[in-house]
Amino acid sequence: MKFRAKIVDTACLNHFTRISNMIAKLAKTCTLRICLDKLNFILSDKVASGGVSMWCELEQENFFSEFQMEGISAENNEIYVELTSENLSRALKTAQNARALKIKLTNKHFPCLTVSIELLSVSSTNRIVTHDIPIKVIPRKLWRDLQEPVVPVADVSIYLPILKTMKSVVERMKNISNHLIIEANLNGELNLKIETELVCVTTHFKDLGNPPLASDGASQSRNPEQMAEVHIDIKKLLQFLAGQQVNPTKALCNIVTNRLVHFDLLHEDVSLQYFIPALS
Repeated sequence: MKFRAKIVDTACLNHFTRISNMIAKLAKTCTLRICLDKLNFILSDKVASGGVSMWCELEQENFFSEFQMEGISAENNEIYVELTSENLSRALKTAQNARALKIKLTNKHFPCLTVSIELLSVSSTNRIVTHDIPIKVIPRKLWRDLQEPVVPVADVSIYLPILKTMKSVVERMKNISNHLIIEANLNGELNLKIETELVCVTTHFKDLGNPPLASDGASQSRNPEQMAEVHIDIKKLLQFLAGQQVNPTKALCNIVTNRLVHFDLLHEDVSLQYFIPALS
């Protein structure tokens, strides 16, 4: 089992750092899946996190100038390791203005993801900063729990408003209630609602648009005005929104009534799927 990769392009390095920061805000620990053509950051900790799951995918050729890996065997040419997300994020913070970044699997009394950063010092000589991030290698028999989540057919799919605006609305609502209702229809309308014994507050977003797929299948016979809704934990939504430092290229919300809300985001060439289950 081997893995080594290198980033030399500054824009790629900064983008990879941003992705790492986002993952650290979304998941305390995550699984890194390494394949020949892509990397995935996965959260599938159903019990500990109340069913929240995440699937982040990036094509390795868009980031790395060198990329070599050998999985556990020829027929299972993949590597799955668990790590503390913040450790990777913290290591990459020192990579600003770096000349190069190298990542490899090592064994230093314990399995590590070793991050080496080549910095240019004042005297124009290179300085290498190395971080050894402890990891846990995940055995083949547990891989089945870490596959890409199956997305159920949504009752309504809708484009999201600017995430920063959405975050400030949800932050204010959090002071009033722990629960939130997201509802949307096929007319491009999305509402964020909280209801308590004393107060009912709703924020309306209009003209957001629905993707073409929303008119297929089950949605075809749906009244465009009819709202699909899901009750969720407001803290879980806020955690997701806090992780989005840069407004994505595409942001989609898929609602499966009373089951879950699925956020599908595209950050340039990195896709992020995030699932929040309905409160029972």
